[in-house]
Amino acid sequence: MADTMRIALVAPPMLPVPPPTYAGTERVVAALADELLARGHEVTLFAAGDSEFEGELVATPPQSLWSTGYEGDVSSFINVTLARVWADIERFDIVHSHVETLGFLFARHAPRPVVTTLHGRLDVSGIPELLEEFQDIPLVSISDSQRRWSPDANWVATIHHGLPLDRMPFDPDGGDYLAFVGRIAPEKGCADAIEVAREVGMPLRMAAKVYDEAEKIHFAEVVQPAIETGTVEFLGELGQPERDALYAGAAATLMLGAWPEPFGLVAIESMATGTPVVARRAGALTETVEHGRTGFLVDDATEAALAVRQLEDLDRTEVRRRVVERFSPARMTDEYEDVYRRLMSEAQGRQSELEAV
Repeated sequence: MADTMRIALVAPPMLPVPPPTYAGTERVVAALADELLARGHEVTLFAAGDSEFEGELVATPPQSLWSTGYEGDVSSFINVTLARVWADIERFDIVHSHVETLGFLFARHAPRPVVTTLHGRLDVSGIPELLEEFQDIPLVSISDSQRRWSPDANWVATIHHGLPLDRMPFDPDGGDYLAFVGRIAPEKGCADAIEVAREVGMPLRMAAKVYDEAEKIHFAEVVQPAIETGTVEFLGELGQPERDALYAGAAATLMLGAWPEPFGLVAIESMATGTPVVARRAGALTETVEHGRTGFLVDDATEAALAVRQLEDLDRTEVRRRVVERFSPARMTDEYEDVYRRLMSEAQGRQSELEAV
């Protein structure tokens, strides 16, 4: 089998690849696409037309939906994306879908092997039933935690995300504040983060989204009073340079939500700047944060306050080194290449059996 592969990467149409502000799937797709291209593969990216990619870009749609102000259902646009891939599928060796469960039927019937990476929670919205039905399609999870409720699905690998973390700023000393990056929502642990900041007597700088009505209510009830007392400095949603600087200058980043993160890019980004993560022992954070080495895993706010008091036990240079090594685009791409070649070989084997009949 030739080393060079003809690969189609299929991204959601809501944001460009890479995204201008914080987003997960599109940033990972961008890192993977660039690394595959650098390795000499023929890579075609099916994504919003305002994406930036040195390889071949097929615009579906011409401009990312959310940049136009579109707030409706996106399933029709994803179906258009899949139709565009189908129309051109014969020229690819492998298709790699990142459009979640909407690509399942496409993957089942496509005349080329299709692997689907799932980026979200898989225990809600009827997804367990979907996974039970589609046990014939190859799936990649982004953490072992993410896949644990559907052990019988056709998991071909767990591949942790990789990003160009070596480009992150690094502060070997850190600062005198705590950081929070995410959404203002109860499941993200805002209240616990504020409680910990008060307990240890450190300011909490929050870079967070406040979009829907529930988030606005939670902000008014939990965050605003802490702003008024001086515990919280609220920064809103930051662009990447400002967000990276926030990480690098913090003593620690707090991730105390009970929500089971399927992966949690905030954790690896923070640790790449040398800033340890104090995280609730939930979801994939148990796989990304190494307790006592790159951060601390805790069960409640009391343990989190204890962890903050022990931050000096951690070597920020070692925190950065370990995370940049573990979560590199090269490592991620190595693992995806292995999956691609395995699925292509299996497809060729099935074709040979059919021809022999």
